[in-house]
Amino acid sequence: MDEAFKLKLSGVSSGYGAVDVVNGVSLAIRSGEIFALMGKNGMGKTTLLKTILGFLRVGEGKIEVDGTAITGRKPAELIASGIGYVPQELPLFQDLSIRDNLRLALKSDRDLASALDRVYGYFPFLEDRLAQKAGTLSGGEQKMLILARALMLRPKVLLIDEVSEGLQPSVVHNIANALRDDREKRGTTILLVEQNLDFALSVADRWAILKLGTIEDESSNGLDSRGRVLQHLKI
Repeated sequence: MDEAFKLKLSGVSSGYGAVDVVNGVSLAIRSGEIFALMGKNGMGKTTLLKTILGFLRVGEGKIEVDGTAITGRKPAELIASGIGYVPQELPLFQDLSIRDNLRLALKSDRDLASALDRVYGYFPFLEDRLAQKAGTLSGGEQKMLILARALMLRPKVLLIDEVSEGLQPSVVHNIANALRDDREKRGTTILLVEQNLDFALSVADRWAILKLGTIEDESSNGLDSRGRVLQHLKI
């Protein structure tokens, strides 16, 4: 195992019941790297993230973080070990305040003040609205709150699923800046599942295309990336 790889998947197959949706996926993501996984709907991207986080079984293959196998471990255990998750849906407690939703990321309030200060730097609007109920936020604000809650954990690996979906460009821009800043300041390793090509390529160091549960193409992000990705995504 190359210690430079923070997250490594080797021949991973997984799915629902007896049906595999992900088939023999191998990825090696370096420490401090933002890696974009793209593809059309229904190709297995969300399934792969849920497999890494232990929500779905691994039929074959191995998943490692820092060279240690995490295959078969429970989601709560993996999150406690430093794997953050920003799901596509909005898993907020709508009737709780912004502050209480953020507090849920921490084991105790001992580090709450410093953690809040950190996420204020990414999303300043949170500081003046801590008492506001999460359910009264706009869709874009809720997405930023979900990301802020994940960053409160100071994750070593962050899994993000379609965070830009349905958001206006200014919000997407704020999220992109937050991801870049957290990577630069803390060296967070990020696996970003995304369909917004412009957003994904604006932050990613490398990318891959998932098609019908397998890796179709993979490359460092460069001048030819947009054209190559579009060829895979066109109908």
